[in-house]
Amino acid sequence: MEPGRAGCLLLLLLLPALAAAAPGDFDPYRVLGVGRSSSQADIKKAYKRLAREWHPDKNKDPGAEDKFIQISKAYEILSNEEKRANFDRYGDAGESQGFSQQQHRQFHRFHDGFYFDESFFHFPFNSERRDTSDEKYLLHFSHYINEIVPDSFKKPYLIKITSDWCFSCIHIEPVWKEVAQELEALGAGIGVVHAGYERRLAHHLGAHSTPTLLGLINGKITFFHNAVVRENLRQFVENLLPGNLVEKITDKNYIRFLSHWRKDNKPHVLLFDHMPVVPLLYKLTAFAYRDYLSFGYVYVGLRGTEELSSQYNINVYTPTMMIFKEHIDRPADVVQAREMKKQLIDDFLSQNKFLMVARLTSQRLFQELCPVKKSHRQRKHCVVLLTEEGEKFAEAYEAFLTFAVANTKDTLRFVHIYSDRQPEFADALLMDEEKYRGRSAVVILERRNNAGKIAYKVLEEAWQGSKEDNFILLDLLDQLRTDPGLLSSETVVADLNDELAPMFLIRWFYSTVDYISDWWDSLFHSNWREMMPLLSLLFSALFILFGTVIVQAFSDSSDTRDTPPSGKEETVTKTEKNDASFSKESNRIPKKSFVEVTELTDINYTSNLVRLRPGHMNVVLILSNSTKTPLLQKFALEVYMFTGSSSLHFSFLSLDKHREWLEYLLEFAQDAAPIPNQYDKHFLERDYTGYVLALNGHKKYFCLFKPHRSGDEGGTLGSCEDYDALQHAEARGKSSCSPGSRSIKNKLHKLSFWMERLLEGSLQRFYIPSWPALD
Repeated sequence: MEPGRAGCLLLLLLLPALAAAAPGDFDPYRVLGVGRSSSQADIKKAYKRLAREWHPDKNKDPGAEDKFIQISKAYEILSNEEKRANFDRYGDAGESQGFSQQQHRQFHRFHDGFYFDESFFHFPFNSERRDTSDEKYLLHFSHYINEIVPDSFKKPYLIKITSDWCFSCIHIEPVWKEVAQELEALGAGIGVVHAGYERRLAHHLGAHSTPTLLGLINGKITFFHNAVVRENLRQFVENLLPGNLVEKITDKNYIRFLSHWRKDNKPHVLLFDHMPVVPLLYKLTAFAYRDYLSFGYVYVGLRGTEELSSQYNINVYTPTMMIFKEHIDRPADVVQAREMKKQLIDDFLSQNKFLMVARLTSQRLFQELCPVKKSHRQRKHCVVLLTEEGEKFAEAYEAFLTFAVANTKDTLRFVHIYSDRQPEFADALLMDEEKYRGRSAVVILERRNNAGKIAYKVLEEAWQGSKEDNFILLDLLDQLRTDPGLLSSETVVADLNDELAPMFLIRWFYSTVDYISDWWDSLFHSNWREMMPLLSLLFSALFILFGTVIVQAFSDSSDTRDTPPSGKEETVTKTEKNDASFSKESNRIPKKSFVEVTELTDINYTSNLVRLRPGHMNVVLILSNSTKTPLLQKFALEVYMFTGSSSLHFSFLSLDKHREWLEYLLEFAQDAAPIPNQYDKHFLERDYTGYVLALNGHKKYFCLFKPHRSGDEGGTLGSCEDYDALQHAEARGKSSCSPGSRSIKNKLHKLSFWMERLLEGSLQRFYIPSWPALD
């Protein structure tokens, strides 16, 4: 027998034995150190403890990785009730019931598990072994808000939310890498959010599980719901783009398309290609330059484009891009290439973003065409034709256009303005309005600052486009090169009106259509988390409609019941006026001689926080069993003057019982930076005693008070003496304050000042998506 066949036969004989032995060798209960009757809470607690101890980033033991894998697998089995029941019944986490089926499935599961474990063992456990392909795409909260969202108005973004120990993330990784490289080369943006380190950004994006794929365009988020394959992801990004970016051009409509340059005030771009559909690269380019250029696509293989191809002498075998400006019979610039690349297209379009004589239709366009001088060598002058709209002034404009084409230079920009559409701008430049009424004028100007200050010179005679006018203007431009002081007049012009801005009703209509489409998409995919804003809006409307009537009814009944005798009506009126004038002070007058401070527990958590009435806040003190008595005493002293407000409630939270709930909340109070490694040696030693949180349950935000350090202003002795005075100690030497209690109480030093700012509304607020469960 050949050695190869003998080896295969031996492997086939060993596999069933290995498959049968594999399940019995792995006991998840033994790995986690829990009993078979342990609850899910005990299993979760054991898993967290062991995961922190054996995490490879923390534990440098050579076998830490293998141990951590076993811990993760054990928790995966025991945290799933179905897998746990199958393991308890058959010694395996599968779903098979019979012996023969169980053995058959175990054989296949051995192969599947072996292949999966092989990829699993290559999963990066630390930064040295982590795959670096996604590192250049990683997003942080501040980077996303300040850079990615504004940039989404120029290109769409495909964003992946991932995390450690996400097995589905591993499965989509090959497809993701391929699509990310392809789309980035075409001009799309790519982003990766690590939910474990950027939980704030993940919640902001609405990602509640990993992996999640979403698109971002114009600041709007769209979720990907289909199978993760290359074609679906490409189509998803293409569907993010508006549908009217590129117009299909044929022999019948090309003259109309190119003639719109006057109305759109933009150059028009035509791409000739033999592809039946518009390439995604061209659509992404059209979206990036949509504010400057209009785009059309010509499929040269289609019947009905012969005249167009012949008119401009197109090579049907090579992609060709042409830019047309004021003259539609000939292109202003042409580029041909066998394979159009993004860099080639960007360089070509960036040099042809404006017409030869563009019309100033907005302040943004004015700032781009006529920039403020930054130095003597960077002087740029604008030659402006001021004319009215109509055929009467067409001859003067054509003569100005001809002059601009013949005298184009890097330091000169030729533009024109309709004076009847920009009357404030025209009045600031033309002092003698009667002289130029019904006629055109030419002004040479230079912007001095962004506040509107300009230096300028007006041609003495009105512009008619004659040879004499051309000679005069050309002579002034020659003098300007050597004598900048030629622009002797100065003035301040107001910002230009945006002539092409859509009307309010049109903007409102588009916004409504977008909102309805988002709502329908959420309903179709049953994504209730994304529908929460709409449901909240509906319930708010119902509450306002019906709740106001109920509140008014109760208010009327209480007013009738509490009406004072008629003899004291005048006194009551004066008192109400005084209360209205000093409501802030009167609300702080204590109504009782003690402070009611209740413990925040699982029983009263919903009523005291989650369903807290609008306008009410719960001020919660964080303490431990060892610091309970001194902190509560100091807390009562600091907040006593604020107990008169009926909208404030006072509670305390045990750090020994609910540390995880507090740490989850404090993550939203961190800066927009990567969250530090939570597996450091001080993870379980952080001291949160003395923290005070003002929780607004209705609006889902909280304000945070951090305790003062021992060396801060005020000292520890003063707070102790105040407490002893309140207790009427007989002698200062017999005071019950020890040095330890002084330092603990000093953590709440200046809490009263913080309460003042809380009532004023001047504290920083940290918003959360929803209140977590206390247990």
